[in-house]
Amino acid sequence: MMMNKFRKDKENKIKVAITHGDFNGISYEIMMKSLMDPRLYELFTPVVYALPKVVGYHRKSMHLNDFNYHVIADASKTVSHKLNVRSLNDEEVKIELGKSSPMAGEFAYKALEVAVADLKQNKVDVLVTAPINKENIHSEEFHFQGHTEYLTDRFGADDSLMLMVAGALKVGTVTNHLPVRDVPAALSEELIIRKLNLLNESLRKDFLIDKPKIAVLGLNPHGGDGGLIGDEEETLIRPCLIKAKKQGILAFGPFPADGFFGSGAYAKYDAILGMYHDQSLIPFKILAGESGVNYTAGLSVVRTSPDHGTAYDIAGKNLASPESMRQAIYLAIQIFQNRQKWKKMNADPLPVSSQTNNGRRN
Repeated sequence: MMMNKFRKDKENKIKVAITHGDFNGISYEIMMKSLMDPRLYELFTPVVYALPKVVGYHRKSMHLNDFNYHVIADASKTVSHKLNVRSLNDEEVKIELGKSSPMAGEFAYKALEVAVADLKQNKVDVLVTAPINKENIHSEEFHFQGHTEYLTDRFGADDSLMLMVAGALKVGTVTNHLPVRDVPAALSEELIIRKLNLLNESLRKDFLIDKPKIAVLGLNPHGGDGGLIGDEEETLIRPCLIKAKKQGILAFGPFPADGFFGSGAYAKYDAILGMYHDQSLIPFKILAGESGVNYTAGLSVVRTSPDHGTAYDIAGKNLASPESMRQAIYLAIQIFQNRQKWKKMNADPLPVSSQTNNGRRN
């Protein structure tokens, strides 16, 4: 079981902040199912940014009589070995499962703002975000395309990379939430190389892969067929790979996306970088099943999320799988620990006897 990895660190338990997302979707169901096993609280301390009365509603509707939680008003008051619910509001709210509502968007945004503030103040260590509805959360305060762009802004990062993770499979994308018609114009040499650098650094520091091999996908069907159906592969992407290799990045391609995934070639690489959202995420979600996680690489903090949305169609039916949420929690903890190891490895000089092992993968 994945959580066995963390047993040795239970004396310094990580505080995992989990925002509740859209309360009319499946977020409470997957959060609560993920945190039902009390043994988890020996390994980390969960802090759920949520509405206690909505937790109580789902506890009753899902017949979770043994599901216990501790309500707090400040994340600095967390109780170890318990599920802590950081209350956003103790008043009644209108729950309309399966429907989008302005109130759900308002509280989804509030959870993010409070959790981000706590993360900046080191009251919590990592952030896991439940799914939001990008339409009802949109406002003057939240004018972003999604979590990735919001967190990139809030933590003052120059850029970030949406990286989908399922075990050894890691798939990033150069452009994020962008209309397909706008993708070609958005691609540039500077953008592609910047994303390659972000991916390479994340693989080294967040996943402790010493010399990662990165596959880069083309833009057009069949890789452009020698320019017959597009020339971006030869005029833009291939020159980027040549420059990236001169910078020490092991980047290969560009590969036609369909054949690359269809042939299983993806298994030969540590990560794949696609040009746009669906090109990267459709094959990833098929291959990952219910275990996929969305990770925001390039931030000063660790943020993960389930790789699915609000799933209004099954909200309130007790049908949602918690696996992606569970894996998002595990991955956030793993990356946090890997970053600590990375800092230690690069702060302490290696013994002479260890210096020959630089090429070994972790």
